[in-house]
Amino acid sequence: MNEYKITKLPNGTRIISEFIPYVKSFSLGFWFNVGTRDENASNNGISHFIEHMLFKGTKRRSARRISEEIESYGGYLNAFTSKEHTCYYTKGLSENLAKSFTILADMIQNPLFKESHVRRESGVIIDELHDVNDNPEELIFDIFEEVIFKGNRLSMPVIGTEGNISKFKADELHNFHRKKYDTGNLLIVVSGSVENDELVKLAEKHIGGKTSRAKVRRDKFIPRKANDLILEKDFHQVHSIIGRATVGFNSKKRTIIKVLSTLLGEGSSSRLFLAVREKLGITYQITSFLNSYQDVSSFGIYYSTNSKQAERVMDIVLRELKKLRENKVTEKELNKVKAYIKGGTLLGLENTSNRMIRIANSMLYFNKIITIEDYLKSIDAVTAEDLIKTANEIFNEEKLIKVILKSNDSKMPAVA
Repeated sequence: MNEYKITKLPNGTRIISEFIPYVKSFSLGFWFNVGTRDENASNNGISHFIEHMLFKGTKRRSARRISEEIESYGGYLNAFTSKEHTCYYTKGLSENLAKSFTILADMIQNPLFKESHVRRESGVIIDELHDVNDNPEELIFDIFEEVIFKGNRLSMPVIGTEGNISKFKADELHNFHRKKYDTGNLLIVVSGSVENDELVKLAEKHIGGKTSRAKVRRDKFIPRKANDLILEKDFHQVHSIIGRATVGFNSKKRTIIKVLSTLLGEGSSSRLFLAVREKLGITYQITSFLNSYQDVSSFGIYYSTNSKQAERVMDIVLRELKKLRENKVTEKELNKVKAYIKGGTLLGLENTSNRMIRIANSMLYFNKIITIEDYLKSIDAVTAEDLIKTANEIFNEEKLIKVILKSNDSKMPAVA
C-alpha cells in the first residue's frame, strides 16, 4: 500500500511525499500552477522563458555552479512548462535530498534575470522555436490546438511567438515571476526513499515565509466554431490530424474517451495501426491521442504519409470511427484494451519520476491523490455500452476538425 503524506505550510505551500522503502533514490518536483493559460497575446511564452531563466543563476549560484552541484553527486536537474503548470525537478540518491532541495529552492526564489542573460537566452529560445516549426510532427499539434481552442488562451503555444520572445525584458520577467511564483501557488512533491518529516523541515528552512496571494483564476473554455485548416510548407510527407475538443479532467467521461483512444490508435494492436500500417503498409506512423487540461481535452488521430495515400488514410480513419459509432465493441477486445492501459500504467510506476508527476497532476487537477487502485477500477468500470454511447457523442463526423500540413507541390485535394 502506498504511503502518502500531505502537509500544508502556513505560507500556503503544499508538500506531498510518497515513501518507497525499497529504492535508494528520490524524484523531487517543485510545481507552480502557472503556464500558457495564464498569459495573453502580448506576453505569450513568458512562462516558458522564465523556466529557462531560472537555470541562469541566482544571487548565490552561477548557472555553472547549479549544474555542477547537482551533477557532482550523480543527480539530474531539469524542468518543463505546459499550458497549465511549470515544474522544476531533480533526481538523485536519497542521501543527497537536502542538497538538491536547497538548489531548487534557491533557483525558484532568487533568479537573477540579468538583462544580458535575457538577451542571450532569447536567441536560444528562438532557435528552439525554429526547430519546432521545422518539425511537422511537433508543429501540427500546436496548430491543431490553436484551431480547436480558438478564443481561449489554451490556443496559444507554450513556447510563445518570435516577436514576444525577442522583446522580453528583465523587468517584465521579474514582475511575472513575483506575481506567479507565490508560495501559495507552489506544490512540492517527492517520491522515493524520503521521510515526510525531512521534506517538511527542508521546506520550512528554505522556502521563504511569504504569505499566499490571490488564487489562480482562468477563463473557462467555451467551445466555438472551428474550421478545417491546410498549411503548405516544404515538407516531404503529408501530416494530418483529425479530431476535436472534448471533456477535460473534470469529467468522468474522460476515462471512457481514454479507453476509446487506446482502442483506436495506441499500440501496435490498435484498430488504426492494424488497418493502415499492418494491412496496407501506407503509413509509418498513425496514432490517437488525448491531451487533457482541467476543463477540456484535445482528442485526435495523427498520421503522416505521402500525398498519394493521404486521402485514402483519411477515409480509413473515418471508416473506423463509423464502426465505433455503429458496432458494439466485443468484451474480448475491450478486455485487451483495458489490460494494455493498466499494464502501461503499472510499468510506468517503476520509475520514481513518473510517480512524482502522477501525484502532482492528481493534486493539481483533483485536489486529492487518486490512488492507482482507484484509477485501475475506473478503467475496469468502462463498459461496451459506454464506448458506443460516447463514440456517438464525440465522433460525429460533422464536428471533427481536420488540420493538414503538406508540401507546396502536393496534389492532395483541398479540405472541404
